[in-house]
Amino acid sequence: MSIESKLSKLNVGLVPKQGREDGQQSWTIEDSKRLYGIHGWGEPYFSINSAGHVTVSDQGNMVNSLDLFELVESLSKRNIRPPLLIRFSDILQDRIERLNNCFIQAIARYNYGGKYQGVFPIKCNQHRHLIKELVRYGKSCHFGLEAGSKPELMIALAALETEPNRDKLQPLLICNGYKDREYIETALLAMGLGHKLIIVIEQPEELSLTLEISRQLDIKPILGVRAKLNSRGVGRWGNSTGDHAKFGLSIPQILKMLQKLETVGMLDCLQLLHFHIGSQISAIAAIKDAIIEASQIYVQLAQMGANMQYLDVGGGLAVDYNGSKTNLSASKNYSMQDYANDIVTQVKDGCDRGQVNAPILVSESGRAIIAHQSVLIFDVLDTNDIDYDLPTLIAPEKLPVLTNFWETYQSINETNYQETYHDAIQLKEKALSLFNSGYLSLRERSRAEQLYWACCHKIALIIQNKDDVPEDLADLATNMASIYYANLSIFKSVPDSWAIQQLFPIMPIHRLDKKPTAKGILVDLTCDSDGRVDRFIDRQDVKQVLELHPLKDQQSYYLGMFLVGAYQEIMGNLHNLFGSTNVAQIQITSHGYQIEHIVQGDAIAQGPHHLA
Repeated sequence: MSIESKLSKLNVGLVPKQGREDGQQSWTIEDSKRLYGIHGWGEPYFSINSAGHVTVSDQGNMVNSLDLFELVESLSKRNIRPPLLIRFSDILQDRIERLNNCFIQAIARYNYGGKYQGVFPIKCNQHRHLIKELVRYGKSCHFGLEAGSKPELMIALAALETEPNRDKLQPLLICNGYKDREYIETALLAMGLGHKLIIVIEQPEELSLTLEISRQLDIKPILGVRAKLNSRGVGRWGNSTGDHAKFGLSIPQILKMLQKLETVGMLDCLQLLHFHIGSQISAIAAIKDAIIEASQIYVQLAQMGANMQYLDVGGGLAVDYNGSKTNLSASKNYSMQDYANDIVTQVKDGCDRGQVNAPILVSESGRAIIAHQSVLIFDVLDTNDIDYDLPTLIAPEKLPVLTNFWETYQSINETNYQETYHDAIQLKEKALSLFNSGYLSLRERSRAEQLYWACCHKIALIIQNKDDVPEDLADLATNMASIYYANLSIFKSVPDSWAIQQLFPIMPIHRLDKKPTAKGILVDLTCDSDGRVDRFIDRQDVKQVLELHPLKDQQSYYLGMFLVGAYQEIMGNLHNLFGSTNVAQIQITSHGYQIEHIVQGDAIAQGPHHLA
């Protein structure tokens, strides 16, 4: 039988290439939900409808849901095209109300004597329209703001309204961060205008400066102190506390602060204790430990004569990016209600034992409030696929290496796939050596590489459903992955993905009623090799490839990157001078949606607005 006949015969049973859709009859919407984990990280806001499109719900109520694909298509017709950041006001409102209600329920359940007042740390996202919405939605629950710098303080002062009735509960303005004279002067003047503002002492020198300016302006301050706890957080930001933390006072320094305030007759000014054990705390045990320690400090400060009124537990309330509900760094092993319950119970226990009044609880939950409300939509422009179609061979007796390659491919089966994989690697190396020595032509080298990838593809199909994959084959799927060219800049739109390997849920927003037959990684349009995403969420671990659909001629293929509301917009840089993306602020209605605000992205003719 000729080589050509062998090829023809074998090609009949060859498994289709990754780029072809097949076996769709057995694929369901539920399969897509499980594959992309949307039940875990997306509930109650995101789901998939019967058309195979991602939907966005109205405050967790699936009665009012919006088809995300149809929204993107509609905005594109208005010249608001991807890459596109969509903010959903309803989700933002629900996150604020949800956190507040969790604390209200915990306070009622455990008969806690104090109240809860949340603040939003402006550093998470300073965009004007977002801050405006935060203040509006938070007004009913007296939700305030936290400033970590002078510019953020100015934003907060412009956004928050003052309350003429000083006895009425009003939003807090917490002043953290490094404080120079101008910062402290501005804060004290804002107090004089009626803002409920607390200056948190984080460096020893700040107390003397605050007292000096207070005397000059004749404005009595409300002070807080940030404590360096011995309890440590977990994950990337676990070093936010401890002896070498960037901010905060040690216990001896706190006692010196009390002594100084008592000496000048201003001990009653100290009303708040603050601590922060890091962002994205995935394990509830770390939060419990910190609360227990902080409660004891609070109680003893009150017993020593300080006019303690507030306990600020800082940030750290995590987001379940991978939906696994575990203590993995991209997840959390507790609910928002668990978080509130543990804080309330631990503080109550400490105050009851010390016989002091329960404080007003303050949290600076930024990530958990705004991560869900933003979705980054981008289209795929092209793909680069591994070519593993079988090549046409010449007479085998003239090229033994190709004959051996062909025989290796034919012999691959369920029992010898690991052995033949190593044979294929050796044959590829031998072919390269022959080429470098001048014994193999460029066309012949091409056929050898095609045979190598054909072997890899055949082996990959064998191991894809196996629970135990040999370690030496673990990277095979990654090596076989297609490259999907995404219309965005990673450095601009999702810098955390590049800088700290933060995981975000990524999935197609349409065609989810069809089985994704390709596996790929994403690369952006910058000239930098770091502009890629090759780590994706998985319930057990991190996977190196993402299941995707093949591109269709003249049809857009949209992907969504979810939970990107915190930090990404305000930390994006201008690498390669990519400008800002289009932004649409959307409110879901019973009849569809309403566009609240549009921010046009930078055009090439204008250049990035930062450099204008």
